Amino acid sequence: MAKDKIMYVCDNCGQESAKWIGKCPACGQWNTYKEIKVADTRKQVVATSAAASAGRQLRENKVLRLKDISAHDDPRIDMHDGELNRVLGGGLVPGSIVLLGGEPGIGKSTLTLQTMLNLSDKRVLYVSGEESAHQLKMRAERLTSNLSPLTSNENFLILCENSLEAIFDHIKEVQPDLLIIDSIQTISTEDVESSAGSIAQVRECASALLRFAKTSGVPVILIGHITKEGTLAGPKILEHIVDTVIQFEGDQHYMYRILRSIKNRFGSTSELGIYEMQQTGLRQVSNPSELLLTDNHDGLSGVAISSAIEGVRPFLVETQALVSSAAYGTPQRSATGFDQRRLNMLLAVLEKRVGFKLMQKDVFLNIAGGLRVTDMAMDLSVIAAVLSSNVDTPIEEGWCMAGEVGLSGEVRPVARIEQRISEAEKLGFQHIIIPKYNLSGLNRKKFKIELVPVRKVEEALRALFG
Repeated sequence: MAKDKIMYVCDNCGQESAKWIGKCPACGQWNTYKEIKVADTRKQVVATSAAASAGRQLRENKVLRLKDISAHDDPRIDMHDGELNRVLGGGLVPGSIVLLGGEPGIGKSTLTLQTMLNLSDKRVLYVSGEESAHQLKMRAERLTSNLSPLTSNENFLILCENSLEAIFDHIKEVQPDLLIIDSIQTISTEDVESSAGSIAQVRECASALLRFAKTSGVPVILIGHITKEGTLAGPKILEHIVDTVIQFEGDQHYMYRILRSIKNRFGSTSELGIYEMQQTGLRQVSNPSELLLTDNHDGLSGVAISSAIEGVRPFLVETQALVSSAAYGTPQRSATGFDQRRLNMLLAVLEKRVGFKLMQKDVFLNIAGGLRVTDMAMDLSVIAAVLSSNVDTPIEEGWCMAGEVGLSGEVRPVARIEQRISEAEKLGFQHIIIPKYNLSGLNRKKFKIELVPVRKVEEALRALFG
């Protein structure tokens, strides 16, 4: 009997080696190499036979000229969820493999089950390694309590199984159009001796499912766990072999959930989907601006409204700041939903260029609604909110702003200024502060909202506070 082949794989980057190495030559991390047993070709035969039995014609590999390859995109599968379709790039691509990750209890299984219940025209096989069929039935009834009775859909099939070989046997019988694995860390194969969730198991099971998806054309959605640091659990190669990596974010104390695309071979990675967690499941938020703004903040200092863009959709975000005297020797700098290093830079600009002394002040910044925004156009609202709290003077109602702040105190231009202005006008704002450089080529007559162009931070603060 042939001896099993042993290899060593870096836990951080997936680099392989024939022997153990203390420092990974690829990523430079120490003590990250783990021993795994390389599986034989039986799993490849199992995955290929399952693909052949799924009612599909196997895709043969041929050498093709570039000019002979068709540039036509495969027709995407409509998920009947506008937010999910946007993040995926227009729908689910046949033969693709998608990895969905997020915090425990954030709603990954709820989102997947809710979406699959709406796909009545597709034969869906939902493989659960964490929950029983009774638990899934109760959740499905809760999700469809205020909708039509979709739980009677004959095309939605549930399998509670942890063995990869058994899953492929059921795929031969069921012949699904869509496969869901919840979750990849609970699936194990007989060819690897380690327990489920280990690096070797996750690597081999994901590779077999990838081979099945590419040879059969059946899309596969993997639900994955994350570590304490917020990264996806398992080897880094798990993120490399899949086509799309989606992160489901949000604080469990807030009702909003953010769906971000970290990697997407079939679309943009700058898209964003917003959901609201309710008792009956996740509700799509088509207009997040109205939910992210406080109904009445008139007379409150430290509040500024910014017109931000995430992906291609604009929305107005409420920036809250609190400045108080430092109780200890070292002042505190805290930011929730905003990059703290950028906050420190903006405070330095406010002190150096504008002349406000914040050296002995505690500064706390919060983006309302639990949202995390990375748009540079938030800079102007951050400075305005900090100054408003420092002098305890509220910003008049009806003002919003958008602009990036440079180190010299200038207000730099931002992208898609027309969408930002239109969103502010739609929500009833009367004035918007924009960079002066964005006025070139802008038709001011089609906007009813007053445009206040500024070149420096001082001009913006003078327009807000007089």
